Amino acid sequence: MRLRLKPGQRIGAAVLVGLAGFAVLEWLLNAGDPAAQDLANAFAPPSLGEPLGTDQFGRSMLARMGAALRLSLLLSLLCVATSASLGIALGVVAGWRRGLLDRLLSFFLNLLLALPGLVLILLFAGLAPGSLAMLYLAISLVLWVEYFRVVRAITRGVVASPPMQASRMLGFGHIYCFRRHLWPAMLAPLLSLAAFGAAGAILALAALGFVSVGLKPPTAELGLMMVELFPYYSDAPWVLAQPVLAVFLLVLGLQLLAGKHP
Repeated sequence: MRLRLKPGQRIGAAVLVGLAGFAVLEWLLNAGDPAAQDLANAFAPPSLGEPLGTDQFGRSMLARMGAALRLSLLLSLLCVATSASLGIALGVVAGWRRGLLDRLLSFFLNLLLALPGLVLILLFAGLAPGSLAMLYLAISLVLWVEYFRVVRAITRGVVASPPMQASRMLGFGHIYCFRRHLWPAMLAPLLSLAAFGAAGAILALAALGFVSVGLKPPTAELGLMMVELFPYYSDAPWVLAQPVLAVFLLVLGLQLLAGKHP
């Protein structure tokens, strides 16, 4: 099944490829230490040696932006992969088998939906402050819910459809039925959910850093960088603008990419 991207989706993909390319190239070519301080060089303007300038501690903004983008992109991809795998597996089982397992999973789902996602992430972050593993677990636990709901609803409809019933009557196995009937029906919605989920993961990580309950200094993380640089916005506005612009472009690219597929 080929997916053709609309013009807006191509723009979103180009933005994401550009940001990912910057993060990778900075890692390969610059290899600067994002935590290395040079107080005598604080708030140095952009120059040939430091294309993005330095922050209040004289740390290279080029190295810090590269590290922060890698962190956000990798964490969002890992959270989406984990939550999608869990949501798809449980959604297919619940929608296909139904019965007691479907009711138990639906009950657990309702328990999770009783709390706003960000509040649940804050609770997990409070258990182990500064732990990236705990943030990954919390964000994944919040994101899998949407995959489960969508996949379960699609599976129920496809299982009851005449083509699926015909395949089952002809003796085809579960794997064939999944690949032939279920997967084509859920692929486009899942890609949109993955883009929205990645944007949600990036915003959640930045929000936790912005309220100082996420990762701890001197970690290069976009939300945490905003908090550290905000008191100096009048002295060096170009430095504060960099993490803000990075979050904006990441979310914009993912939102554009999440458009409907033809």
